[in-house]
Amino acid sequence: MSRKAPRVAVLGAGIMGSSVALFLARRGFEVTLIDAAPAPFSGASRWNEGKIHLGYLYAGDETRATASRLLPAGLRFKALTEELIGCGLGDRVTPADDVYLVHRNTVVEAAAVERHLRHVARLVGDHPEAGRYVVDASRSAVRVLDGREIAAIADPQQVLAGFAVRERSIETTWIADRFVEALAGEDRIVLAMDTRVAGVRRAGGSGADAGWSVACRPPIDTRFDAVVNALWEGSPAVDATVGLSPEAGWSHRYRLSLFVHTARPVAAPSAVLVTGPFGDIKNYDGRHFYLYWYDAGLMAEGRGIEPPLLAELAPEARQSVSTAIVERLGGLIPAATAVFADKTEARLEGGWVFAIGQGSLADRTASLHRRDRFGVRRLGTYFSVNTGKYSTAPWLARQLADEISAMLR
Repeated sequence: MSRKAPRVAVLGAGIMGSSVALFLARRGFEVTLIDAAPAPFSGASRWNEGKIHLGYLYAGDETRATASRLLPAGLRFKALTEELIGCGLGDRVTPADDVYLVHRNTVVEAAAVERHLRHVARLVGDHPEAGRYVVDASRSAVRVLDGREIAAIADPQQVLAGFAVRERSIETTWIADRFVEALAGEDRIVLAMDTRVAGVRRAGGSGADAGWSVACRPPIDTRFDAVVNALWEGSPAVDATVGLSPEAGWSHRYRLSLFVHTARPVAAPSAVLVTGPFGDIKNYDGRHFYLYWYDAGLMAEGRGIEPPLLAELAPEARQSVSTAIVERLGGLIPAATAVFADKTEARLEGGWVFAIGQGSLADRTASLHRRDRFGVRRLGTYFSVNTGKYSTAPWLARQLADEISAMLR
C-alpha cells in the first residue's frame, strides 16, 4: 500500500508562499495555498520595484552584514525563478546598470556610500556564482559619474555624487502573471483564496506528530503535516497562536508606488536616491516604469503584532498621492516627470511590507537601515518565514522545501 502524500498548508500567496508551494508540489506534496486576497500575487509581490538585491542599497548598515546576507539569494534569483515559472526572464530585466545618486540630505556621507559600494562590488566579483546573476556580474565594479553625467540625470544642486553599479531589477507584474500560471498548472496545489487566517493550532493533541489545523474564514477542515507561515500582513499574530514569540523590533508598512506605461519609448535611467527617505525610478524596457517617493507613498506603519488599520483611499486622495510621487521624484530626476506626462496607463498600487527593523530612514541610527535579519523560524513542523526582500524569496523557498522534504519523507 502506497504511503499517503504529506499535506502542507502555506499561508500567503505572494512570491515566498507561492515559491514554497511550487517546490513542494513538485516533490509530491499536497499543498493548500491560503490567502485573504482573491488571487495569488495581489499585494506587494506584484506591486514593487523588483530590485534583485546584491546589497548595494544598504550603505546605512555599518556592519555590512546586509550585503553579505542578500548576495547569495540575489545571484541565484534568475535560475531559481526560471525553474519555478518554467520560462526565461528574457527582456523583463532592466537593460542598464543601476545608478545610485547621493542626495544632499543623505544620512550617510557620499564618501562612505562610495566605500560601501566598492566593498559590495568586491564581494560580488569574488563570488563563484557572480556569473549566474540576471546579468554577468563577475566583473563588477563601481563607476563614478562625473558632473556632466549627473546633470544629465538629476538636479546637480540636490545630488552630491553618482555611481553606476552592476545591479538590475525585474518587472514584477510580468513575473506575477507567470507565477499565477505556474500555480494553476500544478494539480497538487489547491488555491484557497478569499480566506483570512486567524491562527494555527495542533490538530489532535500536543504530540509532535499531531499535525496542524488552520483556523480561517471560510473554514478549511484538513489536518496538515506541516504549516508554512509566509504572510507579510499579520505574520507575527499567527505565529503567536502556536506559541512562537515574534522577534523583537519588527514593523509593518503599507507602501504605494506608480506603475506607468508610456505611449512611446522614454529615455530614463534606473536610478535610486540614497541614503534616506527618498525614492527611485525603474526603466524596464523604455515603456514600462516604476516611480516611487518614500514619504508620499508610505500610507501606514506600525509596530503592533497586527498591522494598523488602513482605510481605503478615496479617488481624490489617490490622485494626491500620485501627484506627490511625481512632483517629489521629478523634482530631482526630470525623466520621471517626462514618463508620467507620456503615460497611457498609470496605476497606483502597493501592499504590506513586514521587516525586522524600525525607525525613520531619515534617522542614521534606525534599525531599518539594516536588513540582514530574515530567514526561517521553526516549532516542530510549523515554519515561519521572514522573507526579507523580494529577491531572497526563491532562494529561501528552495532551502525550506528541502528541509520539509527531509523531515516528512
